[in-house]
Amino acid sequence: MNRLRMLPVGTSNIPGPELFWMSEWDAWHPLCFQVGLIQGAGVTALVNTGPAADLEPMNKGWASFLGDRARMSRDDGQFILDQLEALEIAPSDVTHVIVTPLQLYSVSNVLAFPNAEICIAKRGWIHFHTTHSHPHDNRDTSIPPEILTHLVTDAWDRVRLLEDEDVVAPGIRTWWSGGHHRASIAVEVDTTKGTAVLSDSFFYLENVENNHPIGISENMYECLAAHERAKRADIVLPLYDPKNFERFPEGVVA
Repeated sequence: MNRLRMLPVGTSNIPGPELFWMSEWDAWHPLCFQVGLIQGAGVTALVNTGPAADLEPMNKGWASFLGDRARMSRDDGQFILDQLEALEIAPSDVTHVIVTPLQLYSVSNVLAFPNAEICIAKRGWIHFHTTHSHPHDNRDTSIPPEILTHLVTDAWDRVRLLEDEDVVAPGIRTWWSGGHHRASIAVEVDTTKGTAVLSDSFFYLENVENNHPIGISENMYECLAAHERAKRADIVLPLYDPKNFERFPEGVVA
């Protein structure tokens, strides 16, 4: 069985209709962006790598369409490499990085882990490389050019394109969930407390429990299907839900 811990890597705020489709027009809600740390026999895996050390380029883009209230902030010590160091995990110890979706807050630090297999949804990878213009995905904020160059050259042997149903390592499975982005996946982790599922296809647990899709989605029906499948798991972990840390003190899930 695997150990699982959620690490907070930054907070932001979004308007209600972005979180709950066509609802809460006058409300804003906090998001806590998280990295999942999975540790098992011979495996140290990360679900996402958190935003870059310099938040300003990403924040400039977010503020341009949502205003300054949407800017991400990060407490001292929350940069992912600082948190791993505090847990006595060296970048070279990380065996797998699972990315969902392809965005600056998920991919910015993939190059920091020299030995990790970099797992990306094949559907998302194909979409990225075959789409010239898209209303939701900007190429440079999906995979920045300097990271892309490395992924398709020096790191290409470590890039693994995930099928719609795949197994990353013992007790760690993935399935394509879509909804939020073409590269969105769900990661199932077998733990001593049952199977946990992590995904960005739902932002809050309420999305799943109330079957209320996120508003910033590319396909409502994919969101609804992801909710139904996620409910089969013992533990549902939306990757941006701040209440994960109320349900699991210090982010320790299992």
